[in-house]
Amino acid sequence: QVRLVESGGGLVQAGGSLRLSCAASGRTFSLHAMGWFRQAPGMEREFVATINWSGGRTDYADSVKGRFTISRDNARTTVYLQMNSLRTEDTAVYYCAADAAFYGLGSPTTTTYDYWGQGTQVTVSS
Repeated sequence: QVRLVESGGGLVQAGGSLRLSCAASGRTFSLHAMGWFRQAPGMEREFVATINWSGGRTDYADSVKGRFTISRDNARTTVYLQMNSLRTEDTAVYYCAADAAFYGLGSPTTTTYDYWGQGTQVTVSS
């Protein structure tokens, strides 16, 4: 069982930056691929970024490439999402997710992930 707790959301002006953190419980954190997703009101949950178990492979949604960076610190059992040049369309609840399988490569699909955090609100004002 993996428990995920996101933090770092808030209100920021367009063009600003935020760093989200996702603290994970469990001794096998370093073996799991992780992902960030987001969901705006009235919209489906969408992929943002993913990182494989070792941190050596990442992937991003086209809408955030060049602006967002996913990383992980296995010693701290934490995954991060650095968000720069934020836009109003980035406003959403951001969720952290973990793949229960070991040595996962990461994935953009929600069905890959078995554990989800409660979400953290990010609001970007114009």
